[in-house]
Amino acid sequence: MKYYLIAGEASGDLHASHLMKSLKAVDQQADFRFYGGDLMAEVGGTMVKHYRELAYMGFIPVLLHLPTILKNMKRCKQDIVEWNPDVVILVDYPGFNLDIAKFVKAKTRIPVYYYISPKIWAWKEYRIKNIRRDISELFSILPFEVEFFEGKHHYPIHYVGNPTASEVAEFSSHYTESFQEFCERNHLVPNKPIIALLAGSRRQEIKDNLPTMMEVGGEFSDYQLVLAGAPGIDDAYYRKFLGSSPNVQLLKNQTYELLTHAHAALVTSGTATLETALFRVPQVVCYETFLPKLVGYLRKKILTVKYISLVNLIANHEVVTELVADSFTPTNILYELSRILEGPDREQMLKGYDEVAHMLGNKKAPDEAARLMVKLLKR
Repeated sequence: MKYYLIAGEASGDLHASHLMKSLKAVDQQADFRFYGGDLMAEVGGTMVKHYRELAYMGFIPVLLHLPTILKNMKRCKQDIVEWNPDVVILVDYPGFNLDIAKFVKAKTRIPVYYYISPKIWAWKEYRIKNIRRDISELFSILPFEVEFFEGKHHYPIHYVGNPTASEVAEFSSHYTESFQEFCERNHLVPNKPIIALLAGSRRQEIKDNLPTMMEVGGEFSDYQLVLAGAPGIDDAYYRKFLGSSPNVQLLKNQTYELLTHAHAALVTSGTATLETALFRVPQVVCYETFLPKLVGYLRKKILTVKYISLVNLIANHEVVTELVADSFTPTNILYELSRILEGPDREQMLKGYDEVAHMLGNKKAPDEAARLMVKLLKR
């Protein structure tokens, strides 16, 4: 069968690539065409556009690049019609993908499957109308979404397990490098524990969060700071912030290796918070915003959930401290990080991580999703 996939950022590229591998295992004749990234390209098929041409974040960047975004959207719609796949599979990235779904539903008879459902439980809950109208099957990777979609909105979904949990478990089962070997290979100090910095996958996030993370981390002279480089960000961009500083080492394409050996972490909210938890690394969630006091106020008024990190959302209580908008200050980050380096607060967080891992279960998300997708398409 012919599968058209759309992933709009680095995390989507990762999850989509694993789904494609699983689809190939179930359907040996699988043919892929996609908007995505390098990891999807490694699996095979035809890349129409790289996600780097899609991933704009924030009102101003989106406004400045609106002609490009609209052009890419138009090209995508035309390409789907011309290729006429058996299914369109959307991966996260709702701003772009829900518009594609609306077009495909209105103009074709191609079913639309959504893998990694839009997080409308956080905001824009009205999008349930679009999902109900345009999405043929919804595949969830977060256990609490079942109650939200099925219990609250009476819209049936498939919980297929969590791909991040599957990926972390798979990596950990094969990775054998010691801390000493890891440090030697990456020119790190072998007798200093690591504070990992995960500053986001987009340029705007990195610009907003990394300088303060570096400032606070530098206060802990007994530790070394190691920055996890995002796949879609070139080294030159990081050098603007790192300069010639010997205090922070940049590692590219080694996030899981880094988290395996990290003692603690400062993490920008997103999938990285869950990855950090599954590697059992105590963390402080850090997210600076434009006009922090205003955003802090609006967050309480607009968001329909209490937390922004996946760890706390899954647990449904505070496992990790979230310093967002007006609470994102060097003083707060310094205090929260010092609490989890040693002692009872650290141990309490690790217990919370165990709870989250249990709730996610042990299904292999891409395998379960692929099996269901092929079964539904054949039916």
